[in-house]
Amino acid sequence: MRHVDRVIAGLLLLAAAAAAGQAGNGPKQQPQKPEAADRLADRGQRVFSQNCARCHNPPEGFSPAISRTLATHMRVRAGLSEQDYKALLKYFNP
Repeated sequence: MRHVDRVIAGLLLLAAAAAAGQAGNGPKQQPQKPEAADRLADRGQRVFSQNCARCHNPPEGFSPAISRTLATHMRVRAGLSEQDYKALLKYFNP
């Protein structure tokens, strides 16, 4: 494994641990209508394809804590907007 890959993996693990410790702290979100959630997940798939697929394979299911960590990392690295970040989260965990 390359050094950069190890560093990224370590950062992701640290961020996942931090996110897991903060789970449940924050405002509760209103449940979305199914069709709105589907549209958001579709947008998330487009965001992933346009920004992430160059370097990463599509996800095969992550826990919500890991999904937040990955999406946050991608948001910073790819300069994603808040809307694209939320869509990516929905794509990771429909």
